[in-house]
Amino acid sequence: MEGRLPAEGFEQLRLKSRPELATSALARVGSGVYSTVQQQDYSASVWLSRKERLEHSQQKCIVVFALVCCFAVLVALIFSAVDIWDQDEDGITEDNCNKNCRVVLVETIPEDLPYSSNDTAHVPLSSGLHSLLDLAKKTVEVVSPHWNLNFTNENYSSPLARQGQDLFERLLKLGSQQVSLKVASGLGHSKDLNSLYDSGADVHYLNMASLTKGHLNSSFWVVDKKHMYIGSASMDWRSLTQTKELGVIIYNCSCLALDLHRIFTLYWQLNYKDFVPSMWSKRVFALYNKDRMLKVHLNDTKAEVFISSSPDTFCPKDRTKDIDAIYKVISDARRFIYISITEYLPLVNRSPHRYWSRIDGMLREALILRDIKVRLLISCWTQTNPLTFNFVWSLKTLCTERPNCTLEVKFFSPKEQRNGTAYTINRNKFMVTDNALYIGNFDWVGNEFAYNAGAGLVIRQENRTNHTILDQLKTVFERDWYSRHSKSLQANKIPECIKHRMNQPASPKGSQYSV
Repeated sequence: MEGRLPAEGFEQLRLKSRPELATSALARVGSGVYSTVQQQDYSASVWLSRKERLEHSQQKCIVVFALVCCFAVLVALIFSAVDIWDQDEDGITEDNCNKNCRVVLVETIPEDLPYSSNDTAHVPLSSGLHSLLDLAKKTVEVVSPHWNLNFTNENYSSPLARQGQDLFERLLKLGSQQVSLKVASGLGHSKDLNSLYDSGADVHYLNMASLTKGHLNSSFWVVDKKHMYIGSASMDWRSLTQTKELGVIIYNCSCLALDLHRIFTLYWQLNYKDFVPSMWSKRVFALYNKDRMLKVHLNDTKAEVFISSSPDTFCPKDRTKDIDAIYKVISDARRFIYISITEYLPLVNRSPHRYWSRIDGMLREALILRDIKVRLLISCWTQTNPLTFNFVWSLKTLCTERPNCTLEVKFFSPKEQRNGTAYTINRNKFMVTDNALYIGNFDWVGNEFAYNAGAGLVIRQENRTNHTILDQLKTVFERDWYSRHSKSLQANKIPECIKHRMNQPASPKGSQYSV
C-alpha cells in the first residue's frame, strides 16, 4: 500500500505541511462566506424594496381607481342634473316662449253672500276652469290638496254640487280626447282620484308627512304649458259654489306657465318618496325669481312676474321662497298694503310652540319705519284661533298716538247655517299694494311656510293705467272691506266667532269643509 495518498487528500496534506497557506485559504473561505451573506442581504433588500414599490403601486392604483369611480359617479350625477333645457317642455324655451298674455281674476261668491248691485263680480271660478279645458290640446296638470268634485251623499244633497260633477266629468273625458291628465296630490283616500286613474289619468302622491312633516296646500293648473291657474280653491265642489275663493287665470303665457310646470315636475318626482333629494334635476330649477323677474305684457300693460314656492326644501336653485316673495311685495310698497287671508297667526303651532316673527316683523317695519297704510281682512269662523285677536291687537297698539301710523283690522264673519256648516268662509289668500300683488296657497301661519307645500304668484306693475289686474284686485279687497259682512276690530271686545273657542282646543289644520 505504499505510495497511496492519505485519505484526507492532497490539498489537506499540502496545507498541513505549509501552515501559512492554511491561514490564507481559511481567509478566502471566510471572505467567500461573507460575500455570499452580503449578496443574500442585498438580494433580500432589493426584493423588499421591489415588494414595497409594488405594494405602493398597488395602493396608488386602488386610490386612482377609487377616484375614477367617484369622478364617474359625479359626472353621472351632473349629467342627470343637466338635462336638455327643453326636454319634456315641448320645445318651449326662454327665447321662443310667449310673453304677451291675458290675465283674468276668477272668484267663487256663494249665493248666500249677497253684495250690493253696484259691487263688482269677476269671472266665476268654475267658468274659468272650464275655459282652460276648452283650450287643452296636449296636457292638463293639476295640483290640489283635496279632491271631492263628484260629491254624492244620500243624507245630504245640494243642487250646487252639480257644478263640481260637471267639471269632474270633463276631466274624466280628457283621455278620450287624446289629452293627457296628470294629477299631483297628497296621500289620502279619494274616490275622485281613483276614478280619474281608472279613466287613464296619471296620479302621483306626495307623502308630505315623511318629506316635511307637513301637508300639500298647493293649488294650481298648467295647461299645455301655455295657460295656468293659481289660487285658493281646491278641487272640491264647495270651492266652486259654497266657499269664497279667489285666483287668477293667465292665458297664452308660456314663459310663466313653463316655470309653474317646473314646480309641478318637482312634485311629480317626489311620488311616494320619503325623503327630499339633496340634488335636483335642472328641469325643476326656477326660470325667474325676485331678482330676475319675467317681463311680460298682461292685458297690454307692462308687468314683471315670478312664481314662488314653499317650503325651503322644495326650493331648488334660483326659486324664490314664498316668505321672501311676500317680503319683497311688502318692502316695495310705498303707500298701502291690503291683505285678505283666512287666518293670521304668527306662531309655529306645534310642540314646542314658538313665535314666528317673519311676517309680523315685516308689517311692524312698514308701519313704524315707512308709514305705510296697512289693512288686514281676516276670516272669522269656527276654526279661528283665539290668539289671532291678541296678535292683531298688538299690531294695532303700535299706532297709538302716532299720526302717520295707520293699521286697520276687520274680521270677515260668515253666516253659519243651523247644522253648523260655514258656507261663506272667505278663503282668499292675497295681498295687493300700490305697485304689486301676491296670490298664494297659504294662510299666514308659521306652520304653513315651515312645513307645507305651496306656490305663489307675484305681479308687479309700476306705471299702469286703470283696470289692470292690480286695480281689479284692489277693488275686490275694498268691496269685501266695506261690505256688511266685515266687522272692525274693537278694543276689549272679542269677536263672536272667536268666543266659542276661548276654552276649546284648536281643531286640526285642514278642516276647511264640513258637511
